[in-house]
Amino acid sequence: MRFELFIATRYLRAKRRQAFIGVITGISILGVAAGVASLIIALAINNGFRQDLQDRLLETTSHITLLRVQDDGIKDWRALLDRLSRQPHVIAAAPTIYEEVMISRGPRARGAVLKGMIPSAENKVSDLLKSVVAGSASALDESAPPLENPASTSAGGGPVRLRSGQVRATQAESPDSLQGVEDRVAAMPPIILGKDMAENLGATVGSVVLVTSPQGELTPVGMVPKYSRFRVAGIFNSGFYDYDSAWSLARLVDAQQLFGIGDQIAAIEFKVDDIYKAGAIGDQLQKAAGPGFMTTNWMEQNKALFRALKMEKLVTFITIGLIVFVAALNILISLIMMVMEKTRDIAVLMSMGTRKSQVRRVFIAQGVLIGVVGTLIGLILGYGLSFAGGHYHLLSLSPEVYSIDYVPFAPRMIDGLLVAVVTLGISLIATIYPSWSAAKILPAEALRYE
Repeated sequence: MRFELFIATRYLRAKRRQAFIGVITGISILGVAAGVASLIIALAINNGFRQDLQDRLLETTSHITLLRVQDDGIKDWRALLDRLSRQPHVIAAAPTIYEEVMISRGPRARGAVLKGMIPSAENKVSDLLKSVVAGSASALDESAPPLENPASTSAGGGPVRLRSGQVRATQAESPDSLQGVEDRVAAMPPIILGKDMAENLGATVGSVVLVTSPQGELTPVGMVPKYSRFRVAGIFNSGFYDYDSAWSLARLVDAQQLFGIGDQIAAIEFKVDDIYKAGAIGDQLQKAAGPGFMTTNWMEQNKALFRALKMEKLVTFITIGLIVFVAALNILISLIMMVMEKTRDIAVLMSMGTRKSQVRRVFIAQGVLIGVVGTLIGLILGYGLSFAGGHYHLLSLSPEVYSIDYVPFAPRMIDGLLVAVVTLGISLIATIYPSWSAAKILPAEALRYE
C-alpha cells in the first residue's frame, strides 16, 4: 500500500476521541450512496418508460406509413404495394384504412378509430392481431368461416331478451326462429375491439355493435350517416391504453364498404430492417412512390413524447444530482475537521521529511475513498432495487393516465458509469481546499507549544 493511502485509511478509522469525525464520515458515505442509488433508480425508470413505450408502439404500429397527399386515398394500390415491397430495407408492406367512427351497443356509444386491414399482411408489419385475448383474430381472414354458435343478438345491437313464455311460444310456432337470428348474426362482418372499449360498451365475443361512419352518404332527404352492424369476433389487449380504449379492427373489404370508398386504401404500412433509420428509408420510399405521396415514421409520430422523456431525464439527473452535491459538502466538512484534528500529526510527518505534495495526496485519498465506498454501495443498492422493481412490477400505475399499469425499470450500465464518474469527480473537487490547507501547515508553528 502506498504511503499516502496507508495514512488516509488510518485517519478514516477514527479513534474514540475522534468519534464525531467518524460520524460525519459515515454520513458522507451514506449521502453519496443515497445520491447514487437515487440517480440509478430514476434513470432506470426513465429508460423503462422510454423502452416500454417504444416497444408497445412498435408492436401496434408500423415503422413507416405512406400516405396520399393530393387525393383522399390510394386507388391503384396493389401495383404500388408490390413495387414498394421490393425496395431495399423493406421487410414487409400492408394496405390499411384509418377512419374515425362511432361504435355503439344499445345505449352505450364510443368514438373510435376503425382500422381496415388484410390480416395476413398486417401480421407481417405489426403484432396487433397477436394481442387478441378473447375470441380469435382468424375471424378477420377473408376465407375464415363465421364464429361457431355466436351469441344471439337483436337488431338493436344488444342481446335478445325474451320472456320465458315468449320463448316457448316462439319455439312452438316457429322452431327455426332463434336459429334464424343466429344465422343473421353469424353473417354479419366481424370486428375486433380493444379491451377497454369492449368494457365500456359492455361487449363480449359474439355481441353485435353498430358502427356509424360520420362521412355519410347523400340521399333525397340530405346527408345521412352510414352505418353497419358488426359481430364482435375478438378483443385485443395491446397494453397501450390509447389503442385498447379507442381502436377497432375490421377486414379491409368491410371497411371499404362501410366508408363507401370502393377499392382504395388510405395508406401503406411498412416494416423495415432498422427502426432507427426509418426516416431515411421513408424518404427513399417516398421518391420511389412518385409525386403526390408523403411518408411518416414512428419517430416523427411520437417526437413530442420522446423529446419530453429526454428532457425529463436531464432534469432528473440535475435535480437528484443535488443529493450528491450535498454529500460532497459533507466530505468537505469532514476533511476540514480532520485537518484541524490532525494538525500535530501533519507537522510531525512534515518534520520527518514528508513533502507537501504527499500531505495533499493523503487528504485527497481520504475524500476519494469516501466517494468510492459510497458510490459502490449506491450502485449495488440502485441496481438491486431497479432489477427487483423491473422483474416483480413492484409499483403499479393507472393505465388511464400513464398508458401502462406498472412502473417499468430498465437500468443501463452506461448510466451507472456516468453516475460513478460524476460522483467521483465531485468527491475529488471537495478535497481540493482541505488538502491545500493541510499542505500549508508549518511544522514549527504547529509544534511550538507541544
